[in-house]
Amino acid sequence: MDTEQIQGTRMRAAVAYRFGGPEAVRVEQRPMPTPRADELLVRVHASTVSIADYRMRSRDLPEGLGFLVPISLGILRPRKPVLGMDLAGVVVAVGEDVTGFAPGDEVIAMPGGSFGGHAEYARVPQSKAIAHKPASLDMRESVALVFGGHTALAFLDKGEVGAGDEVLVNGASGAVGTAVVQLAKQRGARVTAVCGPRNVELVRTLGADRVIDYTTDDFAATGETYDAIFDCVGNAPFERVADSIKPGGALLLVVTNLRSMLRASRDSRRSGKLVTVSGAPVTHDRFAELSRLADAGALRPVIDRTYDLDDIVEAHRYVDTGHKTGSVVLRIA
Repeated sequence: MDTEQIQGTRMRAAVAYRFGGPEAVRVEQRPMPTPRADELLVRVHASTVSIADYRMRSRDLPEGLGFLVPISLGILRPRKPVLGMDLAGVVVAVGEDVTGFAPGDEVIAMPGGSFGGHAEYARVPQSKAIAHKPASLDMRESVALVFGGHTALAFLDKGEVGAGDEVLVNGASGAVGTAVVQLAKQRGARVTAVCGPRNVELVRTLGADRVIDYTTDDFAATGETYDAIFDCVGNAPFERVADSIKPGGALLLVVTNLRSMLRASRDSRRSGKLVTVSGAPVTHDRFAELSRLADAGALRPVIDRTYDLDDIVEAHRYVDTGHKTGSVVLRIA
C-alpha cells in the first residue's frame, strides 16, 4: 500500500472525545494514518483494553497524581482519542527509513503512550517496541502477551531478577502479574504469587511455587522475606513491606501513588534496598524475547474475555470492574 492509496482512505476506530464512563467511547470512521519515514503502518487484527485505556478515558489516576491529568491525559478531552497501547497485526506499509520489517510481516507492537491500537490501522514508530509475532500463536493470543509482557520485562530487568531469587508478585492474576510470574520463573526465580481465591489454580499453572490468597492472609505479616517484591496492585508501599524485603533487595512499584513516587528515592537511599516506580528500557531485542519464549512454550497468554470492536463499550465496562484476569482482548479484524 503506497501513500496515494492511503490518503483519503477511511477506517473504523473506537474513539473517546470526552472523559467519562464506558459510554464515552464509540466506533466511527476516521482517516487512515499515513506512516512517516521512520514508521510502519499496521493492519490491526487485535488489541487489548487495559488499565491504561481506563485511565485515559475516565481521567482517573492513582491517589495524588491528579496534577498530571493535563500533561498525561488531556485538559478538556482525552489527549489521544483512539486508545489502545498494544496491537498485533500485519504490516501493510513502511517508511523509507524503516529496517527489519516489510509489508506482509506479522508483528506485535507496544505503541505505549502514543496509543492508536483500537483501530483497523495504526501507525507505529520504529522506535517503539515492535517485533515479529510468535509463530505458534494467533493474533488474539499474541496481543495478550504485549502489555503485560513489556511491563514485566522492564521491571524484571530493573530489579535484576535472576536464578535463585525469591520473588513475590502482589496482584499475580492481572496482565502484568501473570507475565511476571512466568518470566521470573523462566529466569530461575522461586515465585510466590498473591491473588484472590478464584485465580489460585491459574497462577499455579503459570509456574508459581506458592500462592497466597490475599482474602485470608497478609503476605507482609508472615515474617518471610524476598529478594524482589512486585506490586501490581498499588497497596504495598515501602512502609508496609520494608521488613519483607531482604537486604539489597527491591520493591518494584508497577502501580503506585504520588506519595510512594516522591519517597522512592529517599527510601532507597536510607534502606539500601531498591525502591522504584519505573522499569528499565526495553530494547527491540528484549521485546522480541516475548515471541521467542512463547514459541518455546515458556510464556503463554492469559485471556479473560474477547470482545469485537463493535462491543468496545462492553469491553470498557468489564475492565472498569477491576477484576479482570490476564488480558481483555479486542478483536478488530
